[in-house]
Amino acid sequence: MKKILLLGSGELGKEFVISAQRKGQHIIACDSYAGAPAMQVADECEVFDMLDGEALQRAVEKHRPDIIVPEIEAIRTERLYEFEERGIQVVPSARAVNFTMNRKAIRDLAAKELGLKTARYFYAKTPDELKAAAEKIGFPCVVKPLMSSSGKGQSLVKSADELQQAWEYGCSGSRGDIRELIIEEFIRFDSEITLLTVTQKNGPTLFCPPIGHVQKGGDYRESFQPAHIDPAHLREAEAMAEKVTRALTGAGLWGVEFFLSHENGVYFSELSPRPHDTGMVTLAGTQNLNEFELHLRAVLGLPIPNIKLERMGVSAVILSDIAAEAAPQYAGLEEAVKEDDTYVRIFGKPATRVNRRMGVALCYAPVGSDMDALRDKAKRVASMVKVH
Repeated sequence: MKKILLLGSGELGKEFVISAQRKGQHIIACDSYAGAPAMQVADECEVFDMLDGEALQRAVEKHRPDIIVPEIEAIRTERLYEFEERGIQVVPSARAVNFTMNRKAIRDLAAKELGLKTARYFYAKTPDELKAAAEKIGFPCVVKPLMSSSGKGQSLVKSADELQQAWEYGCSGSRGDIRELIIEEFIRFDSEITLLTVTQKNGPTLFCPPIGHVQKGGDYRESFQPAHIDPAHLREAEAMAEKVTRALTGAGLWGVEFFLSHENGVYFSELSPRPHDTGMVTLAGTQNLNEFELHLRAVLGLPIPNIKLERMGVSAVILSDIAAEAAPQYAGLEEAVKEDDTYVRIFGKPATRVNRRMGVALCYAPVGSDMDALRDKAKRVASMVKVH
């Protein structure tokens, strides 16, 4: 049995803990607030600000974990090098977490060092620098914080008049103490995918069937597996994913995002060194092993004989349209679960805000079924569940 310190205890962390418990592991779930989803199924929990390096140090000294698994971006990541030097396994590695938690580091690695095809980009530390970069990139362009998640602080800027607002929104959505934005060329893509990639301690790099997804405001709303993709484009994406994960080092599951253009091919977009929100579709049984089981096996060094598609699946998020500090209630579950071949997962968040992700509807069908119809069904099921 390994003692695992989980840094971040949201819905993805909760599913990872469930997988770890099934393999007899001991989990300490950490987050900045009490009652977070993963805490509800963990062996122990700690509440502290993970951007506080001293508080993080105290948690490590108290629990003396064998493994540290980051689940969020807002962590004093430089401390992870110290823990790794002391013999604690950091997932996938301290290098990987430090690079991928900061868009500047990962974008420069991908574009400048590894030569992966990306959108043109610049950085801005002031509104004037943002304006100068926009003049070089042109409109529309995309403005994002260097450190954020779930689309926070991200804007599609259509004219120079919107730059000041984008600057303010980007800074307000930044996690940690970084006040620098990245401005990117807007890629006119036909679709976007997540390629879940598994790196192993003693085995080859593996890839899950590609996952298509739809975002709104930079945050995922729907995902579906398998996504239709030209075989040549899939090979190109797999080669990019293997190249960047090898450079970052370590064992675990990664969510590697790509833009696909029939005209211009495959563009590397972003990468997360952990299970991906769009990968929740694998909870619909689309694969023989879901993304959380794959992450756990890679972390523990357990063999993964293969990853194979079992059926088609779609996930659609259940959003809150209210803000409430009290524990939310849910209406419509009875109607939602009447649907055939459907699961509903409520995450168990202790409070809510407008547009917070509170659950997910999962629908599945045999391979070869009508994917558009399945997507419509999942969105309809998700819309039945109301937060109040």
